[in-house]
Amino acid sequence: MFKTNSFLGVIGHLLIMGVIVAAMILGFFYYYLPSTTNHGESISVPKITGMQLQDADQLLEEQNLRYFINDSTYKPDQKPFQILTQDPAPGSKVKENRKIYISVNMKNPPMIKMPKLIDGSVKNAELILKSYDLRKGKITYVPDLQQNAVLKQFVNGQEVKPGDMVPKGSVVDLHVGDGLGDTEFEMPKVVGMPVDEASVLLVGQGLQIGNVFYVQGTEEPDGTVVKQRPYAEVGAKIRVGELVDLWVAGQEPVQGIE
Repeated sequence: MFKTNSFLGVIGHLLIMGVIVAAMILGFFYYYLPSTTNHGESISVPKITGMQLQDADQLLEEQNLRYFINDSTYKPDQKPFQILTQDPAPGSKVKENRKIYISVNMKNPPMIKMPKLIDGSVKNAELILKSYDLRKGKITYVPDLQQNAVLKQFVNGQEVKPGDMVPKGSVVDLHVGDGLGDTEFEMPKVVGMPVDEASVLLVGQGLQIGNVFYVQGTEEPDGTVVKQRPYAEVGAKIRVGELVDLWVAGQEPVQGIE
């Protein structure tokens, strides 16, 4: 009888211990662990792109989230310390205390090397400036035989050479050739000359043939220049690259017929 009671007592104690252990396990997984890890709960990530860093910091703190700046860049059209990107994206579900990775617009632009624009075309300069995050400014055409070619480059009114350090996002002004040049000389007289000889003379002196008009009823032989513009008056000057219009005696030749 005593042994039976002792055996039952042991069994009872084991059962009580089993119940206690099971209660502890259930309490740990279903009460303690969820309360410490917010198991089953999530937070919707707010949109912070476009916000100032200080305002975003306050908003994230209120929602038990944190941020980490993993990148910074400079955009002249954005405010300093403005948030440019975020990860996770707005609306994503995350756990409490999760880090939001952001990129921020810098207050001061970084310094970069000025690219070489000189001797290239304006269109090519625009492409290069864009690739360097620089901006095209004022274009000033100056006398030069290199038509539409970049001659000089300026930042804040100061000429800069390729390789000089300039702030990223700077406005770059350009001096561009107008295709004429600044050399002046006396206007050559071609009236009375055959049109082909007149053309060779004018082109040889760096001028361009403009419009050619054919007139009839003159006393000059056909193909002779009877008038020119600009006129070859005494003291008349012309610049390299300018146009010269010619009036030629006779009927305009028909293309393709000799």
